[in-house]
Amino acid sequence: MQRLLLAVLVGAFALAGISSGLLPAGAATGPVNVAIVTNLGTIEVALDPVHAPVTVKNFLRNVDRKFYDGGTFFRAVPKFVIQGGNKAREKDSDPTIVLETPLRTGLRNTDGEISMARRSDPDSATSEFFISDGDQPELDGSMTQPGYAAFGHVIKNMDLVRRIARLPAPGQMLTEPVTILRIRRIP
Repeated sequence: MQRLLLAVLVGAFALAGISSGLLPAGAATGPVNVAIVTNLGTIEVALDPVHAPVTVKNFLRNVDRKFYDGGTFFRAVPKFVIQGGNKAREKDSDPTIVLETPLRTGLRNTDGEISMARRSDPDSATSEFFISDGDQPELDGSMTQPGYAAFGHVIKNMDLVRRIARLPAPGQMLTEPVTILRIRRIP
């Protein structure tokens, strides 16, 4: 009986996610892969719409409207993160999204994880993102600190992430930002 109740609850939550717009009808039940094409090479990332539906929906909306085209990876800290976005178009960005905390989603800021950047307000993420260069448990948050929304992970070319993280970056800002030529879904 408990198994039947659990199955009904899981089904109800899945339907609620679809009907609320968090997961579009026919949404992927597995990863959605994207290619981040830069002037130094391509990084492939698997996004997790099941565990971080709001964050993935926001990121893919930006991908699909080609928001990131011509953007940059502008911040780099070895053994921490590389951060990217499109500062020239930030004012055009969609409104902020509600933080899907790692404690809630189960997605941690581990080596190669992609997460949303934000200001001090937990619900201030818009379009900037970062990729972890090494495990960053301090970014997962706690009961008193909200953390940063992880929503996928690098599946190909993590060596390029490490290379970018080690480029000259006085004060964490890359001397020569790495151009994001485009980000596209991989069919």
